[in-house]
Amino acid sequence: MELTNKDVEILNTKIGLKKLIANNVIDLEKSLNATKYELELRGLQEQLINLQERVIKNHEKVVVIFEGRDSAGKGGAIRRITSRINPRHFRIIALPKPSFEEEGQWYFQRYVNHLPNPGEIIFFDRSWYNRAIVEPAMGFCTQDEYKKFMTQVNLFEQMFTDSGIKLIKLYFSITKEEQARRFKELENDSLKKWKLSPVDIKAHELWDEFTEYKEAMFKKTDTEQCPWKIIDANKKRPARIEAIKYLLEQTNITE
Repeated sequence: MELTNKDVEILNTKIGLKKLIANNVIDLEKSLNATKYELELRGLQEQLINLQERVIKNHEKVVVIFEGRDSAGKGGAIRRITSRINPRHFRIIALPKPSFEEEGQWYFQRYVNHLPNPGEIIFFDRSWYNRAIVEPAMGFCTQDEYKKFMTQVNLFEQMFTDSGIKLIKLYFSITKEEQARRFKELENDSLKKWKLSPVDIKAHELWDEFTEYKEAMFKKTDTEQCPWKIIDANKKRPARIEAIKYLLEQTNITE
């Protein structure tokens, strides 16, 4: 690999040198790409700090939802976004299966309970859109419940955005082949195999059904006021960078 002067300058940074010696065998191209990613990520994380400071100062309220198939990289993106910002002013919400009491409530009620206070950013690792794709595809809700959700969801989002909450909707999209590859990696990793559940395997088998519901979701809920941003997540690093840039762009913090 022929390095430019700029490449050498990048590799001579503290991060670059660390990447170079990370493995026993030096791989210049791999080290350079990893260093570029880390440097770009750090720059974006500085902008996220600025964003959070402005949100706190102006008492703004921000909701970011992360949707996508299992192993699409939602959790990894959330970790990169939140790793440098003040933990007192954000929350990550990943709700478990509804309790008996919650099953008897208005579907959106348990999500309303987690909407942001002034000066706070909320990150939903999966959201109310479980009822748009996962639940109907897996038989976890009835068709009547699904149809009622699809009738109400745009009005629900309009209500809280009209009240001053900024909503950002991200969908991490991977191919069936990439999901299968990631599942295989998890299965073979003794420290991560707990992440792979029978429900994940079943969802992979129902790929086409999930796709139909996903397309219906986009058609109905990709509105001018609350649009979807589809992230190509087959490559994790570019997906994380794209997600952060979109978040900053939507909150008007990029240069």
